[in-house]
Amino acid sequence: MTRSNPSARSSAIPKTGVLRALGTMSGTSLDGVDAAIVETDGVAIHGFGASAYRAYEPVERAQLAAALGHWQGPQVEAAGEIVTRAHADLLAQVLAEDAEAGADRRAVDVIGFHGQTLAHAPRVQGTLQVGDGAALAAEFNTPVVWDFRSDDVRLGGEGAPLAPFFHFACAKYLKRDKPLCFLNLGGVGNLTYVDPRLEAAEDPGALLAFDTGPANAPINDLVQARCGQMMDEGGAIARGGVVETGALELFLAESYFARMPPKSLDRNDFAEMITLVSELTDRDATATLTAMCAAAVAQGMEHCPEPPEVVLVTGGGRHNPVLMEMLRVSLDCPVAPIESVGLDGDMLEAQAFAHLAVRVARGLPTSCPGTTGVRACVGGGVVSVPGGED
Repeated sequence: MTRSNPSARSSAIPKTGVLRALGTMSGTSLDGVDAAIVETDGVAIHGFGASAYRAYEPVERAQLAAALGHWQGPQVEAAGEIVTRAHADLLAQVLAEDAEAGADRRAVDVIGFHGQTLAHAPRVQGTLQVGDGAALAAEFNTPVVWDFRSDDVRLGGEGAPLAPFFHFACAKYLKRDKPLCFLNLGGVGNLTYVDPRLEAAEDPGALLAFDTGPANAPINDLVQARCGQMMDEGGAIARGGVVETGALELFLAESYFARMPPKSLDRNDFAEMITLVSELTDRDATATLTAMCAAAVAQGMEHCPEPPEVVLVTGGGRHNPVLMEMLRVSLDCPVAPIESVGLDGDMLEAQAFAHLAVRVARGLPTSCPGTTGVRACVGGGVVSVPGGED
């Protein structure tokens, strides 16, 4: 049954003016779904609205983990159903709370639905995000923009990362006038170098973005398998360990780090990291994986055209004080959580897909040669409207 919600709209997406967009994100760490409202015209950020989080239940997380790396089959279908249902639950919550908070507030104009990445091999098979955007459009009687990455891959891009165009808008929103970096430490780490002195995100030299290497995913996998914990909460396990330099050197010898950006990774591309630390104690193994994450970022920073004024860290990794200290020691510029400039590090990627949804709806590019390696600027995404027509 279609849910009736006073904060949803059934008309076409307005072609001009500032829109209220609701974005969602479910990352490779498989912890849950974020949703956040952004007021944007697709170029500039005009304000931020409500946000919420819905954790995956243990059984849901297990089924999603079982589908990782698969391109088709019953596991993929089951994962798609979980993702769609979890997003529907969260969207209903945010829309209801948004309606209650402001009776005179304009409705949400569009939803940006990223889905869940199960497999990513842009040079071989492409990229796969599961979840049904058309079903969500029908359920909430609101246009949904989804499948953001496929067009970029079809045109020769990596399909990731996609948040950089939003990072550029954030730099403008913050009125920055010197280059800076946004570092997202989720399951995989990715870095965006932004030069806000340029006018538009698609201008040559405005953006350089790429995946730095594994981040929280291998740490989470290790502590879950060995200690029965979801993550190394507060870096408590790594803090008591010693980094195995031999394993770290072998990790940094991987050919990925010698490749010039743009470049991207699948969550499991560095699965052998676990093997490198298999004979270490829990503490030493966790400390070494944490050091690998920081070292990968340090390697990636060498690609920045100019030294950035600051590295602003978002994603779950910013809550790990051991990892943050390793970054501060490794990098030649200040490192700070993104909250230090008034942005929300838990919701930044959900906000990004709200912003990108408006760009797609208005025919603006969402990636460019400097962010994904695509041959020319491209605006990816499918727009599903209530009634079933795209």
